[in-house]
Amino acid sequence: MSDINIKVTDREGQVHELLAPTDMAMNLMEVCKSYELPVEGTCGGMAMCASCQCYIISDHQLPEMGIDEDMMLAEAFYVKDNSRLGCQIPITKELDGLEVELAPES
Repeated sequence: MSDINIKVTDREGQVHELLAPTDMAMNLMEVCKSYELPVEGTCGGMAMCASCQCYIISDHQLPEMGIDEDMMLAEAFYVKDNSRLGCQIPITKELDGLEVELAPES
């Protein structure tokens, strides 16, 4: 099993250090949900809602934002330059040390 470390700051400012498997085809939203962090993922990871929006804090190279994610973020609340949808970030070895902050609920 090949796990990476991810730091997630929740909406109350508490930092959670998570182990995320790279061999299970999970995305960031699914990892957060598996740790019972307050990430809805209402659309099931289809980039059709923004309930898994987060802010990327660390300087990691992420996959390019797709058109669906870009359009969803254009309609979301509390969007910043570093906003991404957790469901669109696959867990890979390259993301070891990733730091994110959960966006406020709308």
